[in-house]
Amino acid sequence: MDILKPLFEVLVFIQKTKTSKIIEVFDHDFPNLAEKKVTPYAIYDLKNNESFVNIGTSCDTSDFVCDSIKMWWNTIGKRKFPNATSILILADGGGSNGSRHHVFKESLQNLSTELNIELRMAHYPPYTSKWNPIEHRVFPHITRSLSGVILLSVSMLKELIKKTKTKTGLKVFVRVSKKVYKTGKKVASDFYKYANIKFDKVLGDWNYTVNPML
Repeated sequence: MDILKPLFEVLVFIQKTKTSKIIEVFDHDFPNLAEKKVTPYAIYDLKNNESFVNIGTSCDTSDFVCDSIKMWWNTIGKRKFPNATSILILADGGGSNGSRHHVFKESLQNLSTELNIELRMAHYPPYTSKWNPIEHRVFPHITRSLSGVILLSVSMLKELIKKTKTKTGLKVFVRVSKKVYKTGKKVASDFYKYANIKFDKVLGDWNYTVNPML
């Protein structure tokens, strides 16, 4: 330990001499002191090793999730897969894209109808989201790009995420969404009467297919 200490002191001294002012920050996040809260929602194309990140400046809702998917499809997806008739989506079981949320299924139904494409949903069961490829092929690398940085603006966050890359060729595309989303949305009372959703016979709570409205 005594051998490492002098090296640490030198590194600290060098760091201080490179900057004219030491920036002091809190050791925890305090939302009431922030100017804005953002939600980066990532979509990962496993085949092409590409990620699309939509930075939301409003609330993390089911509509925001589906708008992110739509944005990816309209800007990248349909160009990469022009003959696709179905999109397989691997998603966590909770959060704004939770498997138990009827409002999320309603948003998916609207999205499927608008894009005129089948959406094949496969939710990971509770406590198993670590097996989702995006968890170890995208998120750790984005986190590394933001390590030790004080985020001062949305544009700064966008540029840092956009620079994320790996030796295996990961590419990250970033967009900023300024659309305002409202929380507390209720699903229509007659939604399942007209919904075109088919639940799998095996683990149907987590696996189902959403088709465009007839």
